[in-house]
Amino acid sequence: MSKLTNTLPHLDEHCFKIPQQELLTPQKLSTHPLKILMLYGSLRERSYSKLLTLEGAKLLEAMGAEVRVFDPLGLPQPDAAPDTHPKVQELRDLAAWSEGMVWCSPERHGAMTGIMKSQIDWIPLSIGAVRPTQGKTLAVMEVSGGSQSFNAVNQMRILGRWMRMITIPNQSSVAKAFLEFEEDGRMKPSAYYDRVVDVMEELLKFTLMTRDIASYLVDRYSERKESADELSKRVNQKSL
Repeated sequence: MSKLTNTLPHLDEHCFKIPQQELLTPQKLSTHPLKILMLYGSLRERSYSKLLTLEGAKLLEAMGAEVRVFDPLGLPQPDAAPDTHPKVQELRDLAAWSEGMVWCSPERHGAMTGIMKSQIDWIPLSIGAVRPTQGKTLAVMEVSGGSQSFNAVNQMRILGRWMRMITIPNQSSVAKAFLEFEEDGRMKPSAYYDRVVDVMEELLKFTLMTRDIASYLVDRYSERKESADELSKRVNQKSL
């Protein structure tokens, strides 16, 4: 019996790894533009969550990122259609393509909207033994019609953690959103706008730091103990 096993008798010594500083430095840095997927949570013709998302997209593109904005119109409710539905496949393909995401929802009745939640519910937590969102970065934003609130962003943070994503510390919450946009849809200059710039900048910094080491960051002792087949069975248990 080794000294380690003697000290920690329940530990599988073959699967135990000590975190290494050098493994947090990638051997080769990616050079392609950062790939960011943006989701918004409203189908209104003049949707302020969409306008805020598009403003963020312009900022990300100005910082050199490649941005895709998913249009939720036509996406069925979860379990109301097979996952072969074209809009579901489009969303899942974009999620797999991305290296980071931005989720932006209105706050309705003190919570994120059903449109927002449906999009996240259609993104699989796992495909086989692979988790397509695991280790990717996430920024959250919300708009509200009244005073500033943080209910929707707080809920999306919980979802981001559940999806094993790296949710950045900063966030945006735009109060009385109907006052913050011009008729042409562009956001007016304000402290709210400056915060959106902060959030987009921070998202790209965190994505640059983590995209080449994401697999190491989410490499877990408990999952190393399992075979790929066992892991697949556990993470793909039949939905309740």
